[in-house]
Amino acid sequence: MTATGTYGLSSEARNLQWLLGNLVEEVPGVRSVAVVSSDGLMLLSSDPAAQQNATVAAEPGRPGGPRGSSADLATIVSGIGSLTIGAARLMDGGGVKQTMVAMDEGSVFVMSISDGSLLGVHAEPDCDMSVIAYHMALFVGRAGHVLTPEVRSELRKSMESTQ
Repeated sequence: MTATGTYGLSSEARNLQWLLGNLVEEVPGVRSVAVVSSDGLMLLSSDPAAQQNATVAAEPGRPGGPRGSSADLATIVSGIGSLTIGAARLMDGGGVKQTMVAMDEGSVFVMSISDGSLLGVHAEPDCDMSVIAYHMALFVGRAGHVLTPEVRSELRKSMESTQ
């Protein structure tokens, strides 16, 4: 995890870090994960590719996560979220629940969390999209009620202290 250790964090913040860690560890094909607030600031992130041996990510022909990894994924998630929310408004489509971008060398999934925050996952090209979407929905269901304004502020400060 990119966020600071659990020292000094509330049980709710530690629980969210644990849930994010489980998402990354238990779901095959996940490259990195980011949770961003409704105003686009990174609250949580985990980058399993960075935690693996650096030579694996540096192999020729093997794409890693976005450049800058967690921060870039958070930016991408925020941008995709903003774009799809705007499109839904223009089309009178209601709220956006999930967005998926399939690319030759990977996929990006963005799912809304109840408070306007977004969960983003960057995955391998051969991932099982339905498994990733299912586990994202589990995370959102478990984390949505915990992500209060106080916890968001705490997580934001925790992320700022690591930069």
